[in-house]
Amino acid sequence: MTEAFRLAFDPFVPLPLLIVLACACLLIWGAYLVLRGRAWLMRALTFLLLLLALANPLWVKEQREPLKEIVALIRDRSESMRFAGRDEAAETAYNALREKLEADDSVELRVAETDPGADGTDVYAALLSAMADAPRERIGGALIVTDGQVHDLPEDPEIAEQLGPIHGLIVGEEDEQDRRIEIVSAPNFGIVGDRASLTVRVEDDTTPMVDVNVSINGEALRSRRVPTGVDAVISLDIPRRGSNLIVVEVPAGANELTLANNRTAANVSGVRDRLRVLLVTGEPHSGARLWRDLLKADPSVDLVHFTILRPPHKQDPTPIEELALISFPTRELFLEKLQDFDLVIFDRYRRINVLPMGYFDNLARYVADGGALLVAVGPPYADRFSIYRTPLASILPVRPTGEVVEHEFKIERTDLGKRHTVTASLENEADWGAWARYVGGRTLSGETLLEADDGAPLLVLDRVEKGRVATLMSDQLWLWARGYDDGGPYSELIRRTAHWLMKEPELEEELLELHSEGDEMVAQLRTLDDRPPRLTVTDPDDVMVQAEWEEKAPGLFEARTPGPRLGLYSARAGDNTTVALNGPANPREYVDVRSSTEVMETLAETTGGSVQRIGVGDDVSLPELRWVSGRNNAAGRGWVGLGRRDAYAVKASQATPLLPGFLGAGLAILLMMLAWRREGR
Repeated sequence: MTEAFRLAFDPFVPLPLLIVLACACLLIWGAYLVLRGRAWLMRALTFLLLLLALANPLWVKEQREPLKEIVALIRDRSESMRFAGRDEAAETAYNALREKLEADDSVELRVAETDPGADGTDVYAALLSAMADAPRERIGGALIVTDGQVHDLPEDPEIAEQLGPIHGLIVGEEDEQDRRIEIVSAPNFGIVGDRASLTVRVEDDTTPMVDVNVSINGEALRSRRVPTGVDAVISLDIPRRGSNLIVVEVPAGANELTLANNRTAANVSGVRDRLRVLLVTGEPHSGARLWRDLLKADPSVDLVHFTILRPPHKQDPTPIEELALISFPTRELFLEKLQDFDLVIFDRYRRINVLPMGYFDNLARYVADGGALLVAVGPPYADRFSIYRTPLASILPVRPTGEVVEHEFKIERTDLGKRHTVTASLENEADWGAWARYVGGRTLSGETLLEADDGAPLLVLDRVEKGRVATLMSDQLWLWARGYDDGGPYSELIRRTAHWLMKEPELEEELLELHSEGDEMVAQLRTLDDRPPRLTVTDPDDVMVQAEWEEKAPGLFEARTPGPRLGLYSARAGDNTTVALNGPANPREYVDVRSSTEVMETLAETTGGSVQRIGVGDDVSLPELRWVSGRNNAAGRGWVGLGRRDAYAVKASQATPLLPGFLGAGLAILLMMLAWRREGR
């Protein structure tokens, strides 16, 4: 506690009135001078004495308690501090500064840290948080231990002037090198099968050209060679509907700080322009309209439908010009335009002299090259005119036995069908209506999802090289559409089968997915196996971690691994691979991870502080802390200054009037008498 004295005023009248009175006195006295009054000095002293009396001067004695200087110590815990020994240096510097400042009884220390999981280094936000309730007249400055890559500095540094001097203590070495890639722009949507363009930029001061490796949905594409330091455009095809994760990466450069920014990704949603479906009905029958109605109900489907009403061997004397029909464009559909279709459906087709054998061979190659074929069979599949007796036999999963069974039977899901994505979500088969006919067959390959109650296969799916085939061994689906025996899920069954044939991602029976939840990466595996393969997750720094699966439902497994880092994670389980982003595609934290003194220079200079390097790893050299007056030039070679504000709190106060009323009145009367005497001479 200390004593202090000061002069104060406690006017008897409001200050504006006192100012008016002072002006009036000055005018009167000025007029007195103009009229050559002889007692001008006495009159001036009289006016001054009256004004002082009204101002009520006081001599104040105070008991003051000095207040501590408020100093902020901020530590950067962002992702970039993990590189090249920076975190160790920051830990050493932070602990040393904190110990020294806490030992100073004149300092009130405020400490704060940046959010390690944030997209960027929010040092200024941490500083504002630490100083939120600090009186500005008590702030002695701030010390920030960081690598210099700060992303939230104010555009106008003068707003931080009252928080200064702000000193940046930079960990890391000068002239660090790091190769990095970022996606400058990428489309949100793309048409399946069309090309999409994304713009990338590679930063590397050591080489003019680098190879960029590109993959989409885990499938590697041809690498591209691009120049560094400029934007480069990469074009690629959108392969499927839904999410398409495009990953671009560059190999490690010389003296890399981290590999986390050598890889980045963009998510492009694939949309189908139109689904082109070719439906060939071999003969008119009760279920023919069902296929057409189901396909035409979807506005995104372009359907080409032909029904063979009269086979070539049937004689009809009607003149051609009177027929309201068009000829079947077999060559155009099955040779020239076949690759334009997303799905081909044969409905109760009988092998007759409409399609030459060469066209069936072309259809088999179409499937092997990635096409989709659905065969809904009827009795013709069992006789000598079966399309199984064509080159399609090489891709069809069910061989007919020649038997046609005609009696009511129930449809059941196989054990595999209860797990497969096409049929697993269908309603309980106990509520399904009966069918009246199926064609006997022997399953040669593929997956049987539905069967008759006697075990005969009804729906069999198969993969053929790059394409897919589905065989429905009955022509009785229309009974469900008519509501016979309470019907069944005919629409959902055909929709899901068709989408599986066209490789829609959500219907893949073997699918590995990965996504982030807070500080964890969550992997989900959909599989037909009871024992899923081991999971391996690789983080942005290429560190691999294995995790154990937990079964959530039949055929559905989940695993969790730590995922605190921002960037691209990859996962592998057997032949299934996937990648996922934790955080944004181009985190600000990885845009530039090199230690820098330039970013904070403007803020430090504006607040009277400085930016100084303190070393890396175990080699840390802290500047000396000094107390200075004012906020400017609070730094020098080997030292940084904190402002001494000398703030205090008044604990007691005693005021003594310097011009009591009786004394002021007596002096005023005396001066006026002297003035009258002078004027009377």
